[in-house]
Amino acid sequence: MPTVELDAGRIHYRERGEGPPVVLLHGLLMNHTVWDAIIDDLPTGFRYVLPDLPLGAHPEPMNPGTDLSLRGLNHLVADFLAALDLHDVTLVHSDWGGALFLTAYGLDRRVSRLIIFPSEAFDNFPPGLPGRLAVLAATLPGGITLALRQMRIGWLRRSPLMFGQMTISDLPATLVHTWTEPGLSNSGVRADVISYLRSGVDKRTVVTNTEALQHFPGEALILWSSAGKVMPRAHGPRLAALLPHARLIEIDNAYVLSMLDQPTAVTAAITEFLTTTTADR
Repeated sequence: MPTVELDAGRIHYRERGEGPPVVLLHGLLMNHTVWDAIIDDLPTGFRYVLPDLPLGAHPEPMNPGTDLSLRGLNHLVADFLAALDLHDVTLVHSDWGGALFLTAYGLDRRVSRLIIFPSEAFDNFPPGLPGRLAVLAATLPGGITLALRQMRIGWLRRSPLMFGQMTISDLPATLVHTWTEPGLSNSGVRADVISYLRSGVDKRTVVTNTEALQHFPGEALILWSSAGKVMPRAHGPRLAALLPHARLIEIDNAYVLSMLDQPTAVTAAITEFLTTTTADR
């Protein structure tokens, strides 16, 4: 797995294909493998780059003292794009909505298009009941370790308190093992996600930072889900109305991780967007 050195530390990533870059992000306590169900079916002619962000399932810890707040992680994403010298990027957001703030922080010059799956947005930080419980776990001694172990137990994982509201279909145990192993085996990885979860958010600030997307000049696809409670259904149309050049597609019978619930519909929507819009900013 290739790596790139940033001031924050070493970032591992996967990539495949050649052409205009498409960078696919992931959510809390996940990594690049969340895209495994669709990556092979996305259109050729693009360079797909999938970083493992320091959100609890990354292979190694960040450097001591790294800012892992929302602002710090936005700088990390921007630094990652710069380190790989990526331009006219199509940036794909899923679950973790922090990188939607690149525009608010003036860090989006390398980004030309957006694809936004159900993600944190507006005042939904942390998202829903699972997000609030993750923050609570980070305040308790051993809380993150316990949560990671519970994720490996099927009936607990399917609880609405954990991943029961993230996918309609049950998450494969092998996939969850991939997500939980780094945090269970490396205290530094746990410390990184605890640092992020404890950094806190100001509700007015995250709303303002989301609304800064009205200044994003590129094309955008809002690929929202019609079901579920973690990411409000109303936030999809709200984002589409906010962005100047956005189209909205709702995916039926899917929760947050629609690439796992409805891979065929998701692949078709992404393919149509990538091949019919331009990435020039």
